[in-house]
Amino acid sequence: MSSVPDSPGIRVAVLGFWHVHAGDYANAVLAHPDTELVAVWDDDPERGRAGADQFGVEFAADLDALLARDDIDAVTVTTATRPHRDVMVAAARAGKHIFTEKVLAPTLDETAEILAAVRENGVQLEVSLPRLYEATTVTALDALEQGRLGRLTYARIRLAHDGALAGWLPERFFDEHDAIGGALTDLGCHPVYLAQRFLGARPESVTAAYTSVTGRALEDNAVVTATYPDGAIAVIEASNVTVPGAFAFELRGTEGTLLFGFGGERLLAKGPHFDPENWTELPLLDAADGPFARWVHAIRTGTPDAANLDAAVELTRLVVAANEAAATGTTVRL
Repeated sequence: MSSVPDSPGIRVAVLGFWHVHAGDYANAVLAHPDTELVAVWDDDPERGRAGADQFGVEFAADLDALLARDDIDAVTVTTATRPHRDVMVAAARAGKHIFTEKVLAPTLDETAEILAAVRENGVQLEVSLPRLYEATTVTALDALEQGRLGRLTYARIRLAHDGALAGWLPERFFDEHDAIGGALTDLGCHPVYLAQRFLGARPESVTAAYTSVTGRALEDNAVVTATYPDGAIAVIEASNVTVPGAFAFELRGTEGTLLFGFGGERLLAKGPHFDPENWTELPLLDAADGPFARWVHAIRTGTPDAANLDAAVELTRLVVAANEAAATGTTVRL
């Protein structure tokens, strides 16, 4: 059973600077009063040393030796997607708490292995699903729970940026072996888990269309549709060939509609529970604690963030199904 000292805090190592969010999570460690950044490891020593130098901490060349250290309580995992299972199972068996980039693993079998290692070794795992806790999501969910949209029948969520066009997205994000998938597997995870939060974790079928505008090996433009037993439809869009970048969602129900991000950063509502004739801007509720704060809380209390883990598993399930649907040109039944 893993434990952490009362002082100086939860001591964290960064495992991998492959992902573009590695530095963000390192900064989160530095910013949180209960965490301390200690070391960096990367399977690419040059990349790892650059990351360690950036944050003024030690570079550790040997992962097993790093995980065996008593002065490391926890790790952030921002390796390529392919080695997630091996790295996280090793970390869990070493008694280290884990904060990881999505998706949890390339397959459901590997996901199950990670979760089993986490349970068996009493460590806390948190997957970064930040848009679940943002003010726009909290406010939209509040409207849904109050019945102000009636029965939700349609959700469209789009997340897009220009990374494949402007060159700031590393080429390794299009490596078929390491990255597993392109725009949908990386950026599209956010629309996927939001659609699942709004409409339900388990659709009955998934179809997908992937294209490569830039001619890379993996898709840079993707649309996934998911259908639900009650007739609802989710449309999930991801692109890294879009200017300007965009986050937008559209929720339509039998009694009302919510729109966000279509030409402005406002949450608009229309329907009999709002104004039936005019679009009304809804004031945003407070955001909930984000993934990193939730992880620290889980470590301090010894209580797993079950809702986060459930969402991460279902996210993986739908992404795996979408990738299969795109590859085979078929509808995948869940």
